[in-house]
Amino acid sequence: MRKPRDLSTGGKLLAYLFLTLFTLFAIWPVLQVVSISLRPGDRLLSRSLAIIPEDATLQTYVHLFTQEPFLRWMGNSLTVSAVVTLVGSALAATAGYAFSRYKFRGRETAMVGLITTQMFPVTMLLLPLFILLIKLKAYDNYLGLIIAYSATALPFTIWQMKGFYDTIPFSLEEAASIDGCTPFEVFWRIVLPLSAPALVITALFTFMTAWSEYLVAAVIIQDKTMFTLPLGLKMFQSNMEVAWGLYSAGAVVVSIPVVLLFMFLSRWLISGLTLGSVKG
Repeated sequence: MRKPRDLSTGGKLLAYLFLTLFTLFAIWPVLQVVSISLRPGDRLLSRSLAIIPEDATLQTYVHLFTQEPFLRWMGNSLTVSAVVTLVGSALAATAGYAFSRYKFRGRETAMVGLITTQMFPVTMLLLPLFILLIKLKAYDNYLGLIIAYSATALPFTIWQMKGFYDTIPFSLEEAASIDGCTPFEVFWRIVLPLSAPALVITALFTFMTAWSEYLVAAVIIQDKTMFTLPLGLKMFQSNMEVAWGLYSAGAVVVSIPVVLLFMFLSRWLISGLTLGSVKG
């Protein structure tokens, strides 16, 4: 196999230039949101290009946490997202293992059916989901949100877990079975610890599905005391005006848990994204 040639100095400089430009293009809107949240008087536009305005103030953040039910919205979102993450990860881990290791009637049809659901937008599911939740008496409560979010995330996460399980040698499970482990012990003690990177990806995707989703929550939740963060932030927007300062400050605070979660799970993310994509 031929060793790939290294890039020349000019090629490296060109690559770094493109990467820098695209990075600036990606982070500029984020910096603008931060800048708007620091401007006094709820100003959206400014003639200055400074990220931190000269008259910067944290008054918008103080207002957000003291005069708005923002902490309640965040608590609601954390509760729903945590439960959805636990339920979705557990179901994806077990269902993915079943699809990877067991042969049963309807297996291929079920797998195709799961991936086919990803072809349809969420808006097509709203009406049947609405009717189903009413019949289950899960409308306008967190149970309905948990069911909807878990069902939305499962098709992708099940395929993600199955792809990762396919890379784990079956000989490890056979050796554990010979040593006297039951099928559940093989899964719990051998397979699941080896699947930590894939479980991290699954948990992160499931958490993000519940944390930032607005459309399904707007259909299911009507009680304002049960609003999640996306529904709460929408209240800063009315027909006549938008509270840009509060809107931007809320967006900044909402992004912090996600950024911290990415940083905490970063060492598992790369292997989880790559190992499950190729069958070994």
